[in-house]
Amino acid sequence: MFLIEHWFVSLPHAKVMIEPWRRAVNPRLEMEQYLMSTQALINTANALVADDKGLLAMDESNPTCNKRFAQLGIPQTADARRAYRELIITTPGLGACISGAILYDETIRQATREEIPFVQAVIDAGIIPGVKVDAGAKELAGHPGEKVTEGLDGLRGRLKEYAQMGLRFAKWRAVIVIGDGLPSRACIEANAHALARYAALCQEVGLVPIVEPEVLMDGEHTLARCFAVTEQVLHTVFDQINTQGVILEGMLLKPNMVLPGLSCSQQETVEAVADATVRCFLRAVPAAVPGVVFLSGGQSAELASARLSAMNAGFKSHGPWALSFSYGRALQQPAMDIWSGQAANVKAAQQALLHRAQCNRAARRGEYSATMEVKD
Repeated sequence: MFLIEHWFVSLPHAKVMIEPWRRAVNPRLEMEQYLMSTQALINTANALVADDKGLLAMDESNPTCNKRFAQLGIPQTADARRAYRELIITTPGLGACISGAILYDETIRQATREEIPFVQAVIDAGIIPGVKVDAGAKELAGHPGEKVTEGLDGLRGRLKEYAQMGLRFAKWRAVIVIGDGLPSRACIEANAHALARYAALCQEVGLVPIVEPEVLMDGEHTLARCFAVTEQVLHTVFDQINTQGVILEGMLLKPNMVLPGLSCSQQETVEAVADATVRCFLRAVPAAVPGVVFLSGGQSAELASARLSAMNAGFKSHGPWALSFSYGRALQQPAMDIWSGQAANVKAAQQALLHRAQCNRAARRGEYSATMEVKD
């Protein structure tokens, strides 16, 4: 408790937070309640990166989910989405590798065939439930080719509802494009400000914010260019997080790895990507943040595991934060391909999902190997 109290009174925004207590009927009780809520945030953030587990991102919007279903000939209906999400949530043994699941708003209002609400089913599996809360990236006025994530309007009320439903963390994604003259300072700052305001609102109601500033893989840019942009974005994000008074110990960062663009002629080795990513983050991510949970961002399932494993093999013993995963397609896609909307394929699809989760838990230990992959 001493560490929390010391941190609290030393922050620049502490005066702003203390002054209302001088007018409170019981300032000591107010202080105790604040410290308790702060500790709860810290406990949840640490639990999400504990025991070499990681996060499963299953928060695709309905249009995105429908697009992937269409490619496999799966009906684009609410019932099909419910059936697929039940397949994921009820995978036997998933909680041994997955600490948290990021859900979509539709999902948290659905239930299993046995009428168990999905949020409760996630909890029963030993997994912490969370939810995506942004309203998507929209065109940034005055800046062609760039986007800003919306959803702050009414967010406080939605977050209160999510907390009452048993959710314990949230996620907000911003997208940054690398291109000719891009990203602009305006785009970086607009998205960083929105991420920080979202994070502060989450912590106000007791939800751990996962902050996701994604520098997209699309393009011809080099690894060095991605390094420079990612570092700039992270510095700006954490400057805004500090300005908004967000508790670093009670949040997680969900960033891209430092990668060359998909169309770049020089694709780097797994080791080069791991080294560049960690070096970049050591320059820009505060040590007080408990965990970095990488997005897969269109990487293949195998490459996402290999690169994460290389980071942990080289840096886990002396890094300031846990290096973990928050993968969507890199965990789900093999299972979705096998399922293809057929009830007879559920068991095989669940085995594929569990296998990918096990591969990524091994990656957290720095022990993933291509020999772990299932052979045809």
